[in-house]
Amino acid sequence: MDKPVGIIGIGEMGGVFARGFLKSGHPVYPVNREMDYEKVAKEIPDPAFVLISVAEKDLTGALKKLPNAWKGKAGLLQNELLPYIWEAEDIASPTVMAVWFEKKRGRDVKVILPTAVHGPNAQAVKAALDSLDISCTVINDEKRMLFDLIKKNVYVLTINIAGLKVNGTVGELWENHRNLAEQVAGEIMDIQECLTRGELPREKLFEEVIQAFHKAPEHTCKGRAALDRLARALSQAEMCGIHTPVLKTIMGGM
Repeated sequence: MDKPVGIIGIGEMGGVFARGFLKSGHPVYPVNREMDYEKVAKEIPDPAFVLISVAEKDLTGALKKLPNAWKGKAGLLQNELLPYIWEAEDIASPTVMAVWFEKKRGRDVKVILPTAVHGPNAQAVKAALDSLDISCTVINDEKRMLFDLIKKNVYVLTINIAGLKVNGTVGELWENHRNLAEQVAGEIMDIQECLTRGELPREKLFEEVIQAFHKAPEHTCKGRAALDRLARALSQAEMCGIHTPVLKTIMGGM
């Protein structure tokens, strides 16, 4: 039997990974937010991997509580994930994922694109997802992985934020409100450039986001975290000194 895997946050997504790691031969230790992480770390001092699968809004708090013994084994899968988040908590080389499947309560896993994974435990993640027939690609190039993280961010933020204004599906957004989608995506890419301190290949990036639109046109735009995502984007824009008239107009209509 392989080394154990700790999973912090056993919601729908954490549950999928728990099944995958169990099927691929790892004992799994669930850790909820109320538990004492340091105490649990003494019980499993040398895990193969510690996956943090809490929601975006809870990620910083979870990282701050992460024991030093686990920092070199950390795995992150959240939307809106970028290097400044883990670097701020002195996590040097986490395994990171751009997850392109969703799991809703009472529904099967729905795959949009292959999940991209990079880092020291990328192969273990791939083995876990392979065991569940969820497509996954290991990315060896750090720059390409950053591109994939940003692509997922632009996709999620664009459909969620535009969905606050027009509702409907991703297909309807692109078919009937293309100009709005492009405007929102443009402002999100401005913010992503600031947060990553680099210029983005915008044309290629948005081309791949559009490909994701076409892969799941029936996907609902406005998720339950959409308003929180808009508020975070506006806060980040203000921090960066970026003008975001479209995002502000959408927030003004809430």
